[in-house]
Amino acid sequence: MHEMVGFTDYYVREIECKRVYDDPLFTDQTKDGGGGGGRRRVYVPGPIIVGAGPAGLAAAACLKARGVPSVVLERCGCIASLWQLRTYDRLRLHLPRRFCELPMMPFPASYPTYPPKRLFVEYLERYAERFGVRPVFNRTVVSAEAEGGLWRVRAEAAGEEEEYVSRWVVVATGENAEAVAPRVEGAEEFRGEMIHTSRYKSGEVYRGKKVLVVGCGNSGMEVCLDLSQFNAFPSLVVRDKVHVLPQEMLGKSTFELAMWLLKWFPTRLVDRFLLAASRLLLGDTSRFGLNRPKTGPLELKNVSGKTPVLDIGTLSKIKSGDIKVCPGIKRVKRHTVEFVNGKEEAFDAIIFATGYKSNVSSWLKEKETFSEKEGLPRKPFPNGWKGESTGLYTVGFTKRGLLGASMDAQSIAQDISKLYHTYTCSGLG
Repeated sequence: MHEMVGFTDYYVREIECKRVYDDPLFTDQTKDGGGGGGRRRVYVPGPIIVGAGPAGLAAAACLKARGVPSVVLERCGCIASLWQLRTYDRLRLHLPRRFCELPMMPFPASYPTYPPKRLFVEYLERYAERFGVRPVFNRTVVSAEAEGGLWRVRAEAAGEEEEYVSRWVVVATGENAEAVAPRVEGAEEFRGEMIHTSRYKSGEVYRGKKVLVVGCGNSGMEVCLDLSQFNAFPSLVVRDKVHVLPQEMLGKSTFELAMWLLKWFPTRLVDRFLLAASRLLLGDTSRFGLNRPKTGPLELKNVSGKTPVLDIGTLSKIKSGDIKVCPGIKRVKRHTVEFVNGKEEAFDAIIFATGYKSNVSSWLKEKETFSEKEGLPRKPFPNGWKGESTGLYTVGFTKRGLLGASMDAQSIAQDISKLYHTYTCSGLG
C-alpha cells in the first residue's frame, strides 16, 4: 500500500510540473489491480470538483482565474442539471439578478430583474464557455476517500468505473441533489397521478383537474399559481407555519431592502419592519390558513435555514378562492384524500413540493465535515467552505443561494491556489 501511495504521489508531482491548464487530465492507461478488471485511473493536478451546477462552475472559474486547473465531474449530460431537467417551465429567479450572478461575470443588462429559467441557463452556459469550464459529463461519483495525502474519487460511467486522484476535492453537489417525498399512509392505493415537483413542468396538462399540492414553500406556492393560471383547481396543503412576504416593498425587492436595513439595524428590528409592511401590503395571512411563526423571517432563516415565501401572485388567488388551503394529510385512498381535520376530498393528482436534500453522506467517506443526517457542513456560514480533512472543500451549502455559493467559490480558489502554486515547479515541486 505504501508503495502505491508513493507511486501515485510521484505521478501527481510529475503532472503538476507540466503546468497543464487547457487539458488538466492525465490518464494512466494501465488498469488498477492485478485481477485483469480494475478501473481507469485519472491523475488530476488541480482539484476535482463534484457537480456542475452554478456552485461547481463558479469554483472552477475562480480557480482558473488564479491559474489552477480543475476537473468537474457531473452525473448528468449537461451543466446545471437541476435547472435544466428538474424544474418547471415558469420558474424565475426570486431575487433580483444582481444578487444571483456568479463571480467575474454580471448578467447582461438586457435581462429582466427576475430572469426566467431559460435566460438563467443561457447565462450559465455562457459563463462556462467564457471561463473554459468543460465538465466531464455522465460521471456518477460513488465514493470519495482520502488516502495517503491524496483524494481518490471513484465514478461510474456507462457501466464502467473510473478513479480520479488529486490532492483536493471540492464538493459542489449542493443542498438539492435528491428529491424528498414524505411517506403518506395509503399512497400506494391512489389511482391518480402522484409526482414530485422535480417531474412537474406545466399546469397545461392539468386543465380542469383537481390537484393537491403538498408543501407551502416557494415551489409549492408557485406550482399552485401555475395550475390556477391553466384553469386547474389546485389545493395547497399547509402543515407548518410560514412567513409570506411581498416580493417587493417600497419599489425595491424585499431581499434588497432587508439587506440594506441590516447594515443599520439589528435583525429583530428589521424583522418587525418586514412583518408590519407585509401585513399592510398582504393583510393578515392567518385568515387564509397561513399562520406565521413566532420567530421573525430573517432570524428564522439564520437559525434554521428556512426561507420565507416571496409572494408572486399566489396569495391573491388564495384570497379569491381559486386556490384552496388544506390542513395536513391523514391518509390517501383510491380517489380521495382524508385530512387531519376529518374532511375528505377527491383529487385527480397529487404533487409533492417537499423540496430536496443533499446526497453527500452516500458517497463521501469522511464523517467530520458533513452531518450524516442532513448532509450539510457542520460549520456554520461563512466558515463551512473548508472541510475538516486536508484537501476537502465545500461550495453551495450555505443556505444563502447563489450569493453564498459565489462567496464560497472565491474563498476556496484563494486557499487552493496558494497550495497549488507551492506544489508546482516554481515552488517545492
